Amino acid sequence: MLSAELKNKYELVVGLEVHAQLLTKSKMYTTDSTEFGNLPNTHISVVTLGHPGTLPKVNKNAVEFAVKMGIACNSDITRRNIFARKNYFYPDLPKGYQITQDKNPICVGGEVPLTMPDGSKKSVTLTRIHMEEDAGKSMHLAGEVDTLVDYNRAGVPLIEIVSEPDIRSSEEAYAFLVEIKKLVRYLDICDGNMEEGSLRCDANISVRVRGAAEYGKKVEVKNMNSFRNVARAIEHEYERQIHLIEANEEIISETRTFDATTGTTASMRTKEDLNDYRYFPEPDLSPVVVSEEWLEGIRKEMPELPRELHHKFVSVYGLPEYDAGVLTDSKEIALYFNELCESTANYKAASNWMMGPVKSYLNELTLHISDFPISPKRLADLIAIVDDGKVNFSVASQKIYPEMLKSKDKSPLEIAQQMNLIQESDEGSLKPIIEKVIAENAAKVEEYKSGKKGLMGMFMGQVMKQSHGKADPKVATKLLTELLEN
Repeated sequence: MLSAELKNKYELVVGLEVHAQLLTKSKMYTTDSTEFGNLPNTHISVVTLGHPGTLPKVNKNAVEFAVKMGIACNSDITRRNIFARKNYFYPDLPKGYQITQDKNPICVGGEVPLTMPDGSKKSVTLTRIHMEEDAGKSMHLAGEVDTLVDYNRAGVPLIEIVSEPDIRSSEEAYAFLVEIKKLVRYLDICDGNMEEGSLRCDANISVRVRGAAEYGKKVEVKNMNSFRNVARAIEHEYERQIHLIEANEEIISETRTFDATTGTTASMRTKEDLNDYRYFPEPDLSPVVVSEEWLEGIRKEMPELPRELHHKFVSVYGLPEYDAGVLTDSKEIALYFNELCESTANYKAASNWMMGPVKSYLNELTLHISDFPISPKRLADLIAIVDDGKVNFSVASQKIYPEMLKSKDKSPLEIAQQMNLIQESDEGSLKPIIEKVIAENAAKVEEYKSGKKGLMGMFMGQVMKQSHGKADPKVATKLLTELLEN
């Protein structure tokens, strides 16, 4: 472990490269299916395998998805896109090259705003977002000397989101990845599933003496399968590089792999050993021109982004920052809540229901909000009968809500009436109950009058018990106070 003094001496510098697998039905340059989980080498064709004489054709949906991400990040959209061949040999690259973008990425610049756990704000600048195709997948089975290759993934469309070296902590890197995942899910262009490989991240990590103008020698870390492991790898590299500098040892510019079991990185290859990719324009693909008309059409299809909904929930609905953050974490939850607020003006109560009973039900049964049996309108009706004083929250959440989960036909009010749960607000009906409670607790009444005002809770408990939970707490408290004082 590094001392606080050493950590304060050096500054961490991180840039991330995030590959997002696009949710198109077919591959980047052919009509082969992109469906995940099928038998190996079943979603392939002569184009995917790079047979001589075959010609690629650009997937229009993939281009639109890349543009959407660029718009969401306030990037400049390149109007005339030229593809390039990135040449290198690897068994899972069937053509011997990858079709990608080199000098003119489809999205240039942009930024990703972050909100850190402590509420502080930061923006990470993007260098570029470009389109390319994925490689296949090599599998090394235990005990086997041969390598098996599955080409189903070869040719699947990707966007690569490259950040500037703006990230200064593992926490910021984690927050950046969370925001990227949130954006691609809101845009419906990637499912963001890191475990299945549809979202992958490489980290470029270096350290420098705090205040220095020059960056240190960077190390690239690959093979991280979760946001948490990205943060762990960054922390390990930060400490490893500082130890090397302090020992007057050289930091080698290399590619390293991360071992999740040990939390350490290990060298894979040095940058000096890498072959020149020999980029050159892809001769089999014409330039793709993004016209103003096409770009405007994509803009019109853009959904509300998480930061826009977050701002709306805070500024229009008056929610605390924390509530807005929780509710916008998932696109589907955010949209459900937004629809709920169209049917109720009690936005805080709506937020409490979403973050309490609704999320508890979904988490307990591992369900998606699309499987939730109560529509936003019915939930708004439940909030309304609480606001109208017909039932209290306890009765609503513990008795009416469970019945609503079982039956889609009955309204909350109908359920409350059938279960005889309508709150008693008539003073004439409540007064005899309260008088009975006071008569049965004469000793406690004397204690109350002598100054033990905390006994009010005990009296209210008795009133609720004898009214079978139907006493309106506000009316009952008012009457109880009057009778006890007099």
